[in-house]
Amino acid sequence: MKKSVLSLVLVLVLLISTFGVAYAITDGEPDGEGHPYVGLMVADDANGNPLWRCSGTLISPTVFLTAGHCTEAPAARATIWFETDVQSNQVALGYPYGGSTSVDGTTYTHPQFNPAAFYLYDLGVVVLDTPVVMPVYGQLPALNQLDALKTQRGKQDVTFTAVGYGLQASFPDAVAWKNSSLKVRMVAYPKLIQINVPGYGGDFSLLLSNNHSTGGTCFGDSGGPNFVGDSNVIGGVTSFGKNGNCAGTGGVYRIDRADDLEWLASFMP
Repeated sequence: MKKSVLSLVLVLVLLISTFGVAYAITDGEPDGEGHPYVGLMVADDANGNPLWRCSGTLISPTVFLTAGHCTEAPAARATIWFETDVQSNQVALGYPYGGSTSVDGTTYTHPQFNPAAFYLYDLGVVVLDTPVVMPVYGQLPALNQLDALKTQRGKQDVTFTAVGYGLQASFPDAVAWKNSSLKVRMVAYPKLIQINVPGYGGDFSLLLSNNHSTGGTCFGDSGGPNFVGDSNVIGGVTSFGKNGNCAGTGGVYRIDRADDLEWLASFMP
């Protein structure tokens, strides 16, 4: 793993380098053109060397929302693709170095982000050099919008829509890992397990299901959106997992708090 802060908390970042891994959609289905504003991001250092891959959401023509651990140093720049299937056309698309359809940008990380406790302010953006014009973008939530879920009965019926380009499963052997690491935009519909989780970000956090019934997130999905219901409102970004098999529950960093919304507003046109 890229880092491990809590004993069973795994950062959901998939490193391109030999030793790193991180979190993709499990037990999901191909997204197709369901969420064309969700993209695959490769972070680069100042010399243009690829570091790791994440997912994220375009929230304006020039602002791509992702996780803080996806934009932290030594990341300085990023390249992003919005094709639904990067896997089948990696050579033509220039992955991971960029190509004719990719866009580049500068990375920024929440000012209170701390790698030693990344789950507290796990928020980052990429400001694109060239605008990407789409008819619809991901939408930021209203202030404290998710607080209503604290008192809602039947949390098992509260559904989110998780989207990302991560692994479809996590296995220990190299052959199985290769076959599950397809760079394809996938979607799943996890259920709310817990909100405001002590020890995992407190009132900045959500725990969502990650099982064969609902699907969930895995390595490479870090930074990807967890939309509220079937809307395009981003409740939070995929942040961490609680085991190396991408099963059980997945951690989400809420972005409906005042400091997050104010920081994101500073980048919006």
